Amino acid sequence: MQLELRHLQAVCRIAEAGSLGRAARRLGVSQPSLSAQLRRIERVTGGELFVRTRKGMEPTVLGQFVLARARRVLSEMDALGSEARAIAADTPLRLGCILLVLLDDLLEQTDKSMSGQEITVDLEHSVTALTRMLGAGRYDAIVYGEVNDHEVPLPEGAMARTLVLKEPFAIRMSAQHPLAGRERIDLADLAGEAWMTLVEDDDGGPEALHDACARAGFAPSLRYRIADRKMHYNLIAAGRAIALSQPTAPKAEGTVVRPIAGDPITGRIRLAWHRSSVSAGQAELLYEAAARAYLANVANNAFHREWWDAHPELHPVTGAAPTGPASG
Repeated sequence: MQLELRHLQAVCRIAEAGSLGRAARRLGVSQPSLSAQLRRIERVTGGELFVRTRKGMEPTVLGQFVLARARRVLSEMDALGSEARAIAADTPLRLGCILLVLLDDLLEQTDKSMSGQEITVDLEHSVTALTRMLGAGRYDAIVYGEVNDHEVPLPEGAMARTLVLKEPFAIRMSAQHPLAGRERIDLADLAGEAWMTLVEDDDGGPEALHDACARAGFAPSLRYRIADRKMHYNLIAAGRAIALSQPTAPKAEGTVVRPIAGDPITGRIRLAWHRSSVSAGQAELLYEAAARAYLANVANNAFHREWWDAHPELHPVTGAAPTGPASG
């Protein structure tokens, strides 16, 4: 047997995960299969690469040597792919997104910062679909959200960077709603309302809404699941439903956006890209374009402008290094 890239990736995943079980889940294989593969790799390299300790699987001296070489080879292969795509001017960069407010300005910002680079943008209603297509090579980069403590698992070979560390979700309701005049809405006062079901159901949002409402003493009545923004707003303006909303959401006739007391539901916005198709320079340009797109909407609602200005530690940081290889 000769060592292949997949063998080097397996060794790196075992080292990063610290256990065969976690590494197998990240690689999408069974633990017995990965264990057998490791034994074959060790026969080629001439000795044990890992030993089991109280802390988990730790590399031996030989393992440390193989790991260093494996990481160097994989890094070079990633660079080969991304740099080749960067040189090929007629190859578009494929960006996938969920429905975030910043999407409205993202194309304009990428056109400014990445002039000469053709970019295609597709909208998905599933974070799972986004990450799956990133792993399959359908997208080169994705922009997505995570709610409360939920962490979206990313495919092998992905890098990720947090764009917005935290934003408190708000409530959109009819301007004629009895609570519309309040500065902040107590979640418990919405117990009898019909709610819009969140379009994305795999970013932690539905669980966060149910948990927050349960703490407030009720279960939300989920009546509508509508992706069309105009229809969504029209139903709310008519008093038929209320909905969770990003605090940067634009004004819509007949509706108001109000913060929730105590900020029980918060979100993060992240950018992820595949190392083999997006260079470090392209990733930096994408990040800065997305940051500008977000900042362009911060003042859409006065309460969020005030909250945002009071939390400079949460603002996008340009020029920083990415978080490193994503764990699946």
